Amino acid sequence: MTETVAQWDEVVRRVDFDRYLSSLFAPGLLRTEVNVLYAFNHEVAKTAETVSQPIAGQIRLQWWRDRIAELYRGVAVEHPVVRALSGVIAAHSLPRDLFDELIDAREHDLEEAPFATTGEFETYTDATSGHVMRLAARVLGAGDTLDSQARDLGIAYALTGLCRALPYHATRRRLMLPADRLIASGVSIEDVFAGTAGQRLRPLLDDMVERARGHLAVHHGKSVARNVLPALLPAAIIPLYLRALTRPGFDVFRDSSEIGAHRRQLAMLGAMIRRRI
Repeated sequence: MTETVAQWDEVVRRVDFDRYLSSLFAPGLLRTEVNVLYAFNHEVAKTAETVSQPIAGQIRLQWWRDRIAELYRGVAVEHPVVRALSGVIAAHSLPRDLFDELIDAREHDLEEAPFATTGEFETYTDATSGHVMRLAARVLGAGDTLDSQARDLGIAYALTGLCRALPYHATRRRLMLPADRLIASGVSIEDVFAGTAGQRLRPLLDDMVERARGHLAVHHGKSVARNVLPALLPAAIIPLYLRALTRPGFDVFRDSSEIGAHRRQLAMLGAMIRRRI
């Protein structure tokens, strides 16, 4: 791995600050390897934002599938993230299916149609956010022992993030939340895209918040070894974001749900001290 610890830290600090903060609780070399995973995840996740046509995004995702396949065949690839990832995969025997499923799930980002059901939405969030946690847990030495927690916490983290990002996606005429819950709230998708839904989105957001809290509660109080807990730490700040989303009079199109870096750091530190999310 020719890139230094500081270089990978800086990459993830710029593009995925929550996961960067969580990586600071992992030791030295393992922190670097976890951040390589996070850099890979960002490269795949940004695909839809960097193309003008779905076909271009599909080609880009296929490029990543092909590179992952080459890594598992032992083929050297001259791309900084892929080159670094090859060492991480080899050092920790990371399963290929987690990478393939993560890339496959990102195909949905290229589609205009929203998730039809909550079930489809949770399958997507598990294969993206959940798989990132599973891979990080394996790098930190947990094997598959945190897979169940990664599912629920990964879904909760992605669900919260997609609620917060609703205005951004609306400007791109995308709805990254389940359509069945939007229909139940009585708000049209065009109102969402126009940014005029305002307080009428409250039932949808309340529903999503309760689902996130439900996934968090599944493993509430379950102790996790400190050496592997950083894989799950992004979930420690979910309650902060949920409180912001449920403030009285909160309008997701008007009000900020951002949380200061120091408060996020304290939430993660508290989780590490308690040894649980």
